[in-house]
Amino acid sequence: MKKRFVFREKYISYLIIIAMFAASVIMIQTGAASRKLQSWLVPICINIILAVSLNLTVGFLGELTLGHAGFMSVGAYAGCIFSQAVQNIMPAAVRFPLAILVGGLSAALFSVIIGVPVLRLRGDYLAIVTLAFGEIVKSIIINLNITGGAAGLRGTPQDSNYIWAFALTLITVVVISNLTESGQGRAIKAIRDNRIAAEASGIDVTYYRLMAFVIAAFFAGVAGVLYGHNYSITSAGTFDYNKSIEILVLVVLGGLGSIRGSIIAATLLYILPEVLRGLQDYRMIIYSVVLILIMIVNSSEQFRGVKELLDIRKAVRKLFSSKKKGEALNDQE
Repeated sequence: MKKRFVFREKYISYLIIIAMFAASVIMIQTGAASRKLQSWLVPICINIILAVSLNLTVGFLGELTLGHAGFMSVGAYAGCIFSQAVQNIMPAAVRFPLAILVGGLSAALFSVIIGVPVLRLRGDYLAIVTLAFGEIVKSIIINLNITGGAAGLRGTPQDSNYIWAFALTLITVVVISNLTESGQGRAIKAIRDNRIAAEASGIDVTYYRLMAFVIAAFFAGVAGVLYGHNYSITSAGTFDYNKSIEILVLVVLGGLGSIRGSIIAATLLYILPEVLRGLQDYRMIIYSVVLILIMIVNSSEQFRGVKELLDIRKAVRKLFSSKKKGEALNDQE
């Protein structure tokens, strides 16, 4: 008996990341990629990691949190301070992976400290408290000498590159996509759909909410380490509430609960302002109009046919079903 092949959305997400990496490597090796284009690769990957990780709490868990930039800042400063401390002791090949772990685990630790009392709240209250957490973290960082204060943290070795960025992006997508399709992921989505029914079914709502919150914060911290090792200065002002809202916009535009959508939105919405930079004053106006149009098209029933044409999964299913029909006809003959 032949085993049925199921083409899931996660495979499409993997293919998108791999295709982006292959295209970037080919362009860099052939000299087709300019220095400006190469400088976009790591920030795009950072955006994807942030969007996919936030989608776990907002899209799959159904909880609105606005403190993602706060966890990113914790990871960035923890990883950068670690790298500076061991800069003369460890080579970059050892130092940077350890910095990633330090940054991710530091953000996860903060998420546990914040999540235990905060996750008792829901809806707007949770959003406000997590937003306040991000602002508190920013204020603390500005007033600490070890973080460089308001002037920013300088002297971090620039260990990140597009290879590390794509590898971490792929790891993020693989972990979260597999999590959402596992038993834990089904429990998380059950909490989103109906919390009372989930509790009645024996699901430990507090545990799974905290688990999703911690995993999302861990990858936000990883994105922060990538950011801190990609720029010469790490400034606390970068991680304000505007950054959290920017990440939330990526998730909403890509589609709540859609990892593939988060990848595409994070890529396009980073490239668009950079492409329009030459228009100066009109750049942000055009960018805002494009965001509005995307939201209208994404939520409109009139464009359902267009979205179905762009659905890769349905196209693949039709291809495999047509092949199976052809094989069945051949067997009958």
